[in-house]
Amino acid sequence: MTELLRPVAELTDLRVEVGGRPIVAGVNLRVYPGRVTALLGASGSGKTTTGLALLGEYPPGAVVSGRIGVPADGVGYLPQQPAAALNPARRVGALLADIARLRGGGPAEVRAALLRARLADPAEVLRRFPHQLSGGQQQRVVLAQALLAGARVIVADEPTTGQDPLTKRLVVEELAAVAAGGTGILLLSHDLDVVRALADDVVFMADGRTARSGPAAKLLGAPAPVPAPAPAPAPGSAPVAPVAPVARLAVGPLDAHHPDGVRALHGVGLTVGAGECLALIGPSGSGKTTLGRCVAGLHSSLRGPVTVDGRPLPPSLRSRSRAELASVQYVFQDARAAFDEHRPVAAQVARTAVRLHGLSRSRAADSARRLLAEVGLPAALTARRPAELSGGELQRAALARALAAAPRVLVCDEITSGLDGANTRSILGLLAELRERTGLTVLLITHDLAAAAVADRAAVLDAGRIVEEGPAANVLGKQRGRSVAADTGESTVLASIRRESA
Repeated sequence: MTELLRPVAELTDLRVEVGGRPIVAGVNLRVYPGRVTALLGASGSGKTTTGLALLGEYPPGAVVSGRIGVPADGVGYLPQQPAAALNPARRVGALLADIARLRGGGPAEVRAALLRARLADPAEVLRRFPHQLSGGQQQRVVLAQALLAGARVIVADEPTTGQDPLTKRLVVEELAAVAAGGTGILLLSHDLDVVRALADDVVFMADGRTARSGPAAKLLGAPAPVPAPAPAPAPGSAPVAPVAPVARLAVGPLDAHHPDGVRALHGVGLTVGAGECLALIGPSGSGKTTLGRCVAGLHSSLRGPVTVDGRPLPPSLRSRSRAELASVQYVFQDARAAFDEHRPVAAQVARTAVRLHGLSRSRAADSARRLLAEVGLPAALTARRPAELSGGELQRAALARALAAAPRVLVCDEITSGLDGANTRSILGLLAELRERTGLTVLLITHDLAAAAVADRAAVLDAGRIVEEGPAANVLGKQRGRSVAADTGESTVLASIRRESA
């Protein structure tokens, strides 16, 4: 089919070097109108640099060669970290109104774009600033921006990162509909289920090069089967009573509000034991991140206790002592925004140990190198500034920086969302080792049910309330069942879209 189409965007022998080091060393790909081309590869393989080349954006000091052909009317972009595409000082309504006016549109077009991006209450979203939205809501606002701009090509960099299964399905459906309307999409993703659902063509990258390419149906296998639930106890066996963990972290009952007065949490209470991992799951906007920020002292409007080892923590981190700051560390979903762009990554990791534990600079630097190596980042890489690392590499560095504080409680907000499968397993394995060796308590905020399976217990948050809690195997088994039902519906919708566009 592609031989009958002219590519809407094309890269030929693209090379990008920074400081003499090749980041991209010979990439060839084509994006066709009405088709989705998926760009796959491990973290740091050059996917994002390749995608950004279509927008004419490169790392500082980059030397670029090769041919780049893009449409005159521009390329849309859905970044891996959606907050990077939103102005934090302006309300969503003002941002979208400006884009609509450039194309002669107005409020009706803004509302339609938000609805197409699956934001059910546009009027509420338009009043908010970007930081008042969940990561999933931010992603859908950025999608609305791309729809309003009307670009013929969209580069979607991990567009379902940080999304719950239902929202992920809706984003997949929307991108499929956008492609069916004639737009070419370059999809950068680690989520093979999303790639299988969307992609027509696949390009694999390794070490900055095009390794292989071809039709998605030919190069990708079938989705992995959903794991079966744990077998029931044998008849007549004595039930094992669960052992209540000693409460390392105790929260609530806790209420919280957004700055605009909207209530985010309604009497939420939970406990997590020493060495225990609690997975916090639920739809985008359900209050998961707000709860994590309350634990870390990052949310300004809350009422209710947060205690670590029985000692109450001040609600604001500005009122917490150095020991209290060290005791609870937060790993942000948007890792890039959490780093100072002007200082080397390793120095920023070491600074945590200096500031919170009073280590000398040399000892802190040694500790930083060890922690960064544990998360799979070599010293030569982390001697660079954040802009020279991929999103997945920065997420691992953010985890190392939090661990440099030697916390008793670690709040992890979608820390595997920008990682490929191998690095995800490595990071989750490291957390499991730390839990066993040091008694680290982990609050794991995630939409990834496979990642949540490492937890001891799981709690489901919906509309600011915990609606279900229990052993992870039981809770996640129910969630997987709902996802299977949703995926069946998704296949029907996507098949319908494909038929209509054929």
